[in-house]
Amino acid sequence: MIFRSKILRDTFLLTLMQLFLDMVALLLNVFITRQLGTSAMGILSLIGSFLGLAGILSNGNAFLCTSRLVSEELGRKNGDPNKILTYGIRLCILLSFIVSAAVVIFAETISLRFFSGAHLTATLRLMPAALVTGAVSACLKGYFNACRRASVTAVGDIAEFLTKCAVIVFMTFISGASTEDQVCRIMIWGIIAGNGISLIFFGGAYVKLHERRQGRCSLSFRQYTAFSMPIMGGSVLTAVLSSTNDALIPICLRQFGDSAGDAFSKFGVFEAIVIPTLFFPSVVLCSMSGIIVSEAARAKAASNKARIKALTEKLSSWTLMFSVFAAAVLMRFGGRIGELLGGGELAGKMITVIAPVVPFIYMEIVLEALIKGMGMQSFSSMNYLIEYIIRIAAVLVLIPRIGFYGIVISYYASNIFGNCARFIRITSITGAERKLCGTFLFPVILAAVTMWAVGICLDICKIAVNSVFSITVFTLLWGAAYFAIFCSLGKVRLFDKTAEEVFVDTAQRMDKSVL
Repeated sequence: MIFRSKILRDTFLLTLMQLFLDMVALLLNVFITRQLGTSAMGILSLIGSFLGLAGILSNGNAFLCTSRLVSEELGRKNGDPNKILTYGIRLCILLSFIVSAAVVIFAETISLRFFSGAHLTATLRLMPAALVTGAVSACLKGYFNACRRASVTAVGDIAEFLTKCAVIVFMTFISGASTEDQVCRIMIWGIIAGNGISLIFFGGAYVKLHERRQGRCSLSFRQYTAFSMPIMGGSVLTAVLSSTNDALIPICLRQFGDSAGDAFSKFGVFEAIVIPTLFFPSVVLCSMSGIIVSEAARAKAASNKARIKALTEKLSSWTLMFSVFAAAVLMRFGGRIGELLGGGELAGKMITVIAPVVPFIYMEIVLEALIKGMGMQSFSSMNYLIEYIIRIAAVLVLIPRIGFYGIVISYYASNIFGNCARFIRITSITGAERKLCGTFLFPVILAAVTMWAVGICLDICKIAVNSVFSITVFTLLWGAAYFAIFCSLGKVRLFDKTAEEVFVDTAQRMDKSVL
C-alpha cells in the first residue's frame, strides 16, 4: 500500500492542508488587491515583513527549535520530550515579553523610522497580544510535529489561518480607506485572532493527547537554550535581512523615478501575486520539510548515516524532477496566470521571467530542512548571510538603474549561489551522489518534449489553449505524460530497496516512540 510509510501518510495529509491554505492565501491577496488596490497591498506586505521580524525575535523560530530537540529526545531511550516542551515555552515567554516591552516603549520611533509617521504608534502597541500567544502556540505545534501528529498540526494551522482570514476580510469590508494605519490595524487584529485560536486548540490538544514519561530528560534548561541559540540566531538573521530587503525595494523604485504610490503598487504585485504563484506548486515540499527536519534529527541522534544519505539522494532527485516541471508550466502560462490573478501584464512577465530559477528555490526548501535537522546551523546562517548580501547589493545597485527588473537579477544571483552551496555542502557531508545530468538535464528535455507533444495533440483536436479550462486540461495532460515517462524509465524510484528499507524502518521506529 502506497501510504504504508508514516512519512508518506503525513506528507500527503500536510500537502492537502498546505494546498488548501495556499489557495485561500492567494485568493485573499487577490481580494485585498481588488478591494483596496495594489498600493495598499504593498503597504500590507511591508507591514507583514515587520510583523514577521518581530515574531521571529519573540520566539526564535520556536517551531523549528522545539520540533528538532523534541525529535532528538524521542530518538533517545528513556527521554522526556514533555520536559523539552516546557523548556521551549519558558524560553519563548521570556523572549516574547522582552520584545513586547521593546515594541511598546519604542512604538513611536518604529512608526517614524520603519513606516512613515507616528500615527501607527497606537496600532503597534497591540502587537504584544500577538507575539506572546504566537510564541507559545509555535512551541506546541513543534511538539506535535516531532511526535508525528500530522492531523493535529494540520487542523491547528487551518483553524488559525481561517480565523485570521475571516478577521481580515471582515475588517477590509468595513474599512473606509486604505491608509497605512488602517491596513496595519487589519493585519495585526487578524494575527491576534489567529494566534489566539491556535493557542487554544494546541493547548487543548496537548492536555488531551500528551503522554507522561517516566524517563529522565537529557537536557537542562541551560543546555536547551544553548542548543537553541544557533537555530534562533539563524532565523533572526534571515528575518532581519529579509525585512531589510523588502524595505529597500520601494525606496529603490522611487530612486528609479516611480512615485510613492507606484512603488508600493509594484511591490504589492510582486509580494501578493508573483511570489505566491511561484511558490504555490511547492506545497508538497513545504509540507515535507517539517518531517525532514524531524527525520534528519532522529537519524543524527541514532548516528545512522545510511538513512541520511538515502533521504538526501531521493529527496534531491524528486525535488528536481518536480520543480523542473513546475518551472516549465510557469514559463508556459505565467503571463496568463498573472492576468487572471489581477496582477496584470507586469505580474505575468515577472512570473515568466523568474520561473527558470524555481528549481533552485524549491531545492532550498528540502536542503535547508536536511541542514537544520543535522544541526548545521552555522553553515545555514553564513550561507543565508552571503545570499542576502548578494540580493540586497543587487537591489541597491540595479533597481535605481533598471527599475523593477533589478529584482529578477537579485533573485537569480542569490538563489543560484546559495542553493548550489547548500547542495555541495550537504552531499559532501552525507556522501550522497551528485547526478545532475540524470536528475536535472533529463527533466528539462523531457518537459520540453512532452509539452510539444501535448500541444500537437490539442492542435489536432482544434483546442485553443487560452481559457482557464483549456490551460488546466493542457497542464494535466502534460503532467501525466511527463511523470509517466519519467517513472517508467526508472530515473527516479521512490520505492527501490534502499528507500523502502529507510521508510519502513523509520515508520516502525516512530510507531514505537510516538505518543
